[in-house]
Amino acid sequence: MNAIMNWMERYFIPIASRIGAQRHLVAVRDGFVAIMPLIIIGSFAVLINNFPVDAFQNFMANLFGEGWTALGGNILDGSFAILTILVVASISFHLAKSYDVDGLSASLIAVASYIILTPTTDDWGLSYAWTGAQGLFVGVISALVVTELFRILYQSKFTIKMPEGVPEGVVKSFRALIPAAIILIIISGLQLFIASVTDGSLHELVFTAIQEPLQALGNTLPAAIIISFLNHLLWFFGLHGTNILGPVIESIYLPLLEVNIQQFADGVSAHEVPYIVTKPFLDSFVFMGGSGTTLALIAGIFLVAASKHYRTIGKLSAPAGAFNINEPVLFGLPIVLNPVMLIPFVTIPVILTITSYFAIAIGFVPKTVAMVPWTTPPIISGYLVTGGSVTGILLQLFNLTLATLLYVPFIRASERAEEKKQKMLNSKGEDNDEHNKPQIS
Repeated sequence: MNAIMNWMERYFIPIASRIGAQRHLVAVRDGFVAIMPLIIIGSFAVLINNFPVDAFQNFMANLFGEGWTALGGNILDGSFAILTILVVASISFHLAKSYDVDGLSASLIAVASYIILTPTTDDWGLSYAWTGAQGLFVGVISALVVTELFRILYQSKFTIKMPEGVPEGVVKSFRALIPAAIILIIISGLQLFIASVTDGSLHELVFTAIQEPLQALGNTLPAAIIISFLNHLLWFFGLHGTNILGPVIESIYLPLLEVNIQQFADGVSAHEVPYIVTKPFLDSFVFMGGSGTTLALIAGIFLVAASKHYRTIGKLSAPAGAFNINEPVLFGLPIVLNPVMLIPFVTIPVILTITSYFAIAIGFVPKTVAMVPWTTPPIISGYLVTGGSVTGILLQLFNLTLATLLYVPFIRASERAEEKKQKMLNSKGEDNDEHNKPQIS
């Protein structure tokens, strides 16, 4: 175990730390985080519109009329339907700010570039097929590339300098003029070239060649296991696994959730929507209490822990853990860099990923059709993300019970290791005291 730990500390942790701090990945992560409120609101609008209780549907229709779902439909149009446009603006803004250049101008140019690349419908409107989650891959790449081009041009001599005394907003606007013109000409030329070669768009080309295979792979059990394993391995070494893997998780699993939500909004049963593995799948059925399913660890501490330290940490961590905030137990117990807790912390989420996948695959639990805030407590989240199914709650209870039972022997082993360590320290202290006693001759 020591050899493995030393190898990880020497080779793995420095690489993972550099990846987690990489400018572009941080911009992608922060870009998705910024629009998360709109994603959550949009998914709740769909959930309310399609809440699977006839009494509720009849009550709303009688109260507001048959067209009462138009309210939620409009919210969906302003959130999920333009998801990629929002992501492009947000990522570009954060990346530009990291370079200390004009974030607003960068985001506006990035959105304009993305619209140039996006196919239009027969009535000259943008196609919702590509402004939603299906266009995320092109959106993320175009936001990064356009912002980098803008940064290079903005910091070069190819800008218009205004005299002193001109308002700052005007100065920034004119400084961005030439970079914007160059970028839009390049993007427009690229779109014309792709259209002449493929008779289509960059979206269709990328979706067929890259995004579709990635999404198909992302919906598999092996891919979910890999994501779960890497997330917790990073956390064990004190690295924020959720943030480091965030760009991958968001780019692959949000489009899958969007498809589920859209089909659910169109009247398809939550059992019959296509995708099992989505972001709410991981958040609601695996990461209960936070990464490591630490709500189960806290429950195990209350059941079997004897040491005052463990029970105090359990009491202090429980309120936050109920809302999936687990830093108190991760660093207070600790779990981070605790060799005894490595095995359960990494393997239990993998096991729960497997149980959850098969529970949904056999049809016992509906697939996820809503995004809830990551702080939503278990039980509530299991009910909401499955479109109002009690079996979502039952799966969470089963997973929590299983995880608690699996954590119990490691809690006991960790306590024994701490006791042994403490006895050795006390023994050394007594030996030192004996050695330091004055000698009488």
